[in-house]
Amino acid sequence: MTDQSTQFPRFYVTAPSTCPYRSGNVERKVFTELKGNDPEGLHEALAQVGFRRSQDIVYRPTCEDCNACISVRIPVQDFIANRTQKRLIKKNNDLHSSEVPNIATREQYQLLSRYLENRHPEGGMTNMSFEEYADMVQSSPIRTHLVEYRLPPDDQGHGPTRNRGQLIAVCLTDQMQDGLSLVYSFFDIDPKFTKRSLGTYMILEHIATAEDFGLPHVYLGYWVDDSPKMAYKASFTPLETLTPHGWRVIQTK
Repeated sequence: MTDQSTQFPRFYVTAPSTCPYRSGNVERKVFTELKGNDPEGLHEALAQVGFRRSQDIVYRPTCEDCNACISVRIPVQDFIANRTQKRLIKKNNDLHSSEVPNIATREQYQLLSRYLENRHPEGGMTNMSFEEYADMVQSSPIRTHLVEYRLPPDDQGHGPTRNRGQLIAVCLTDQMQDGLSLVYSFFDIDPKFTKRSLGTYMILEHIATAEDFGLPHVYLGYWVDDSPKMAYKASFTPLETLTPHGWRVIQTK
């Protein structure tokens, strides 16, 4: 009898669905489960060929008539912040970031719910329950953590914000042998935080963390050149994209 843990993974293809990035297009994904005796190793190998993790599966687009979704990552040692990014680092210098276990909290969930309601009202995650959020965060067979970003503690406040500071951003992050992979991030959509550009700042902070730990890459998932939703990724240079010949630096501007 064959040991299931030593078998090659079995891949599946999703049913066609509406593409979230290109109007009128249909998307399909190929996926497999992260299981067996070495889910970390399987994840590492598949990440190098463009797969992304979601809970205990990894997937990548396999659309028949489109190949616009491109895997991208930032080479940490070569990255140089531009003038705008340097200003963001300085503007958010008062924030306290902390790595915490990937355990869902009600505080995180409330922040996520407001974010989805305002930024992605038509998305499939909008009505996510706390239990579904907990599954998203906690169902990981590999090394995963959350990074919380808080304002300075408010001595005049009440409840958790008095001692810990208000939670305004969260990032779910996988730790790989060669870098950090940003799985999902969300932040406070209050207009008073707009100039902080919290989504961009979280990437900058992950670059700094990767550099501190000697990790060469920060993985940003997929990039679609002509998608406004993805435009922010092109501001990180140099940017590497996965090609048939391996990872190559691309010109994004």
